[in-house]
Amino acid sequence: MPGDIKVTIYYGPLTWFQEQLGTPERESLLDIAYERDEANRRHTHVVVGQEEPAPDVPRRPKRVVAESSDYASLSEHVITNFAGLVRGINPKQLHLHNPPAHVQQQLARSFTTDVQRYTYPAVTRETLIGFRDGFANHLVGQVAVRESLLAALYPLTTVRRTKPVVLMFYGPSGVGKTETAQFVNDLVGGTLLRKQFSMFHNDKFASYLFGGTHSEASFARDLLDRESGVILIDEFDKANAVFHSAFYQLFDGGVFEDKNYTVQLGPSLIICTSNYRSGSEIREALGDALYSRFDALIRFEPLSSTEIRQVIDRLLADRLSKLADDERARLNTDQLTKILYPLADKSGNVRKLGKTVDEVISLILVRSILDEQTPAAGPDARQENKAS
Repeated sequence: MPGDIKVTIYYGPLTWFQEQLGTPERESLLDIAYERDEANRRHTHVVVGQEEPAPDVPRRPKRVVAESSDYASLSEHVITNFAGLVRGINPKQLHLHNPPAHVQQQLARSFTTDVQRYTYPAVTRETLIGFRDGFANHLVGQVAVRESLLAALYPLTTVRRTKPVVLMFYGPSGVGKTETAQFVNDLVGGTLLRKQFSMFHNDKFASYLFGGTHSEASFARDLLDRESGVILIDEFDKANAVFHSAFYQLFDGGVFEDKNYTVQLGPSLIICTSNYRSGSEIREALGDALYSRFDALIRFEPLSSTEIRQVIDRLLADRLSKLADDERARLNTDQLTKILYPLADKSGNVRKLGKTVDEVISLILVRSILDEQTPAAGPDARQENKAS
């Protein structure tokens, strides 16, 4: 009977969902739905005078599973009548990963459902210690950032905090904003959820934020699928002001809703990065309503020439450590620094410096290798060239 279907809904990352299912045999809801559609398109012809074949007795699946990406492959009318699809399949167990809110509501009305939620990695006091002690090894300069960020992260270590801490990292490009967010995430654990808003400049961004059809990508579904308690929104200043309202409830209470999903973040960490130059510029660009929802604004300073040289030294040490022994033998560190140090007065963008270091090393290596392969122009070679 359909009434004895056991429905379990899981909200969290796919890796965790797979762990909860374990190894027992399971069937894909998507595959079963395709088979049903194919069967409905088949027609049986009965010849007069012959016995009509007995109808197939539908098999009752034991364990049916759907992942968050599967719903996009189902048509809109199937999603609208998802409970009817489940009744038709009649599985003994149904396990759903991050279903749209409309699906969850249907199933809650029709069946007894159990909801399981993933506990995301959280900032702890050990995180603060690791950040304090490891900051200098990950980032050159920015001492004020370390102190400001430690203070901003502390509320997440208390039981009183039930909503996210929302931070704005601002300052020039390439001075360590994204790298700092990645460092914090490495200490917390899980794969960082990173979204670059500079990539969204068309109507697709509206459906991504506010929700379009259930088959379209959405920020809410990405939040459900994430593994980490840290969320990085890169280049927040590149988003059109018309989309700012989408973040009011998220920044204020940790809840994000669109047409298809509802997400509760709890005590997570949201980091927005931007190239704003001052707090007053942030306030003017974002408006008081959004500006007031940031728990802290953390400024990243331009790097001095001395600090840029330190960055170059670190980049060289990192790149050289990854080369083969024969490649390292072709390089002279003093020669490399002589070429690269003058850049300290021209560029403070660490990201660009990394690419320049790679280019200089590659150029010296390829020249060294090609010089060895070029034959010496002896008398015989000169004679051959003259004859040709």
